[in-house]
Amino acid sequence: MARSRSIVKTILKVVAIILALLIVVVGGYVIYAFASYHRIEDNKDLTIDNRGEVIKEASVNETYSIMSYNIGFGAYESDYSFFMDGGESSWAKSKEDLIKNIDGIGNDIKGVNPDIVILQEVDTNGTRTYHVDEAEQLKNIFGYSNYVFSQNFDSPFLFWPLTEPHGKNQSGLLTGSSLFFSSSLRRSLPVSTSLKRIVDLDRCYSITRIPVENGKELCIFNVHLSAYGSDASVREGQLGMLMGDIQKEIENGNYVICGGDFNHNLRGESGEGVPDWAQPFPTEVLPSGSNLGFKVAEEADIEHNSCRNSDIAWIPGETFTVLADGFIVSDNVEVITYKSLDWDFRRSDHDPIYMEFKLLDE
Repeated sequence: MARSRSIVKTILKVVAIILALLIVVVGGYVIYAFASYHRIEDNKDLTIDNRGEVIKEASVNETYSIMSYNIGFGAYESDYSFFMDGGESSWAKSKEDLIKNIDGIGNDIKGVNPDIVILQEVDTNGTRTYHVDEAEQLKNIFGYSNYVFSQNFDSPFLFWPLTEPHGKNQSGLLTGSSLFFSSSLRRSLPVSTSLKRIVDLDRCYSITRIPVENGKELCIFNVHLSAYGSDASVREGQLGMLMGDIQKEIENGNYVICGGDFNHNLRGESGEGVPDWAQPFPTEVLPSGSNLGFKVAEEADIEHNSCRNSDIAWIPGETFTVLADGFIVSDNVEVITYKSLDWDFRRSDHDPIYMEFKLLDE
């Protein structure tokens, strides 16, 4: 009997030690995660990466083109689902597959050859993307004369899921063109103050300025707003800040093109079975003197939804889709063509939006 009691005491002691170690490890990780959390400062001047001769000024009444594309950090091939959205995977399939997919994205865009490209979810150093610098890889493919990168994600190491920890990741917004960038500014958007902030993006947008021959500026906003869910305060705060900056540029007489992933339904409708994040875009917040690009385009084709839900693989007719990507333009930008390109989500959970436009000489 005494021997049995001794064995039980030993087992309980071992269990207690293991539990104590787990508490120390978990507590240490929580301290590390919160201590590591930081936000990049607002109104940060961004470095312009010059790589060749630039076109010093944009011309009025000349046709230019722009493309916006959320590349889903290069991992979202058509059969990919993401663990944070209820899917399975945390990393890209393999380093080789990732590099191949980024090459495909780059060459697909180069085939369209827009004068300006704005990309979202471009990783520069991440566990989930095998520490591949996707921004550098894409720059080498595009061959534009200057680029601006604005970081909007720098997470502490995330140990979940246990079988494939999401890890530590750095990502952001990439803007490229051979039109001259005179300056670029990073604006930090309001974000949730809940525990979710530890794994959410450090939301922001960049404002890149291109001189125009008439003395004005073309202001390119590259934006990736939050997937708001039911948090109305975050939605209102982000839209209020963004629209306020657009309004300032319009009042200054500049040309504005604001594009990216709005994480809203830009069509405006809602219906049954719609995820919380796909809320209708509130067009009443648009600044005076601006509109959604497809609403003022001479030719618009938005039949194809630009974003698919990533809780499951891409299954046409079954996977939820929404028009979440697009452009807002000031009234002095004439939109000639506006298209939601149907690339069948073969390389990302988003497809691109392409727009041709002219800067009106008013």
